[in-house]
Amino acid sequence: MTGAWIIAFAIAADALLGDPPSWPHLVRYMGRAIAFLEGRLHTLASSSSGLRLAGAMLVLIVVGGFSLAAALCLALSGALSPVLAWLVALVLCWQCISAGQLWREAHSVLTALKSGDVGLARGRLSMIVGRETQSLDSHGIRRAVVETVAENFNDGVVAPLLYMALLGPVGAVAYKAINTLDSMVGYRNERFLHLGWAAARLDDLAGWLPARLSALLLAIACPFLGFRAGEAWQIALRDHGAHKSPNSAWPEAAVAGALGVRLGGPNYYHGVLVDKPWINPEGGPTDELQAQQCVRLMQVATILAGGGAFFLAWVLGSPGV
Repeated sequence: MTGAWIIAFAIAADALLGDPPSWPHLVRYMGRAIAFLEGRLHTLASSSSGLRLAGAMLVLIVVGGFSLAAALCLALSGALSPVLAWLVALVLCWQCISAGQLWREAHSVLTALKSGDVGLARGRLSMIVGRETQSLDSHGIRRAVVETVAENFNDGVVAPLLYMALLGPVGAVAYKAINTLDSMVGYRNERFLHLGWAAARLDDLAGWLPARLSALLLAIACPFLGFRAGEAWQIALRDHGAHKSPNSAWPEAAVAGALGVRLGGPNYYHGVLVDKPWINPEGGPTDELQAQQCVRLMQVATILAGGGAFFLAWVLGSPGV
């Protein structure tokens, strides 16, 4: 029961507060640790096999280290006070969820675009996407917003909630470490092709079930907003393979089907044009209303995901502290 209520309060804290940039945040510490270790490991290994071994070590150190740190914090706070332990667990879980900050960032981009300030919209968008934004027009900006909202619904909402419900705060922290590693080193470029292989494969494995649950939850959320649930699920089943990742296209395809828009396609990443397949190619460009609808769809689906995680944690007796 305790774990279930921690999940409920964590979702509420995320919705109300998001991720205040001036506050300490677990993911930022993960990012700093990864950047430091990645630079050092690159100097120690040069061959492809050496870099692959270094990548495995990086995963072990980061995921194991932050999971152990979370467990120790919970144990030490529990020895001092049950209330303190509950608060520590709440903060850990809250900082593993990113729904509130995601819809705030998406709204800020769309607000700038609505006011006619394309340059400001591009700048704000560059803070939440990996692609280059300098040359994107209004349709490209909206498409990028929809794609990042859909993809991060899995990475920032469903996946951490699932591991939270199954394994408690330590499970959520472990998943967040895996996902942060993948977002920083899981690229197939010259620098990370070998060093990032372990992080990328582990993230694929950890996100396999949550990605499919994300698409299902988005489809279930559709009728609450008058969207097309059947079309969302059909496009997810049909187009989930239109991505190098085995997971990312599931929620993206569900959103594309629900809104009737076309996602994916060619984009520039780090100066290189990546010609990705289209998701729902028969769909149209993303207009202002559809971009706003995507955020609302994600909010409703987040409520459903939170309810499901609460119920699962309640039934399983998920560890809270």
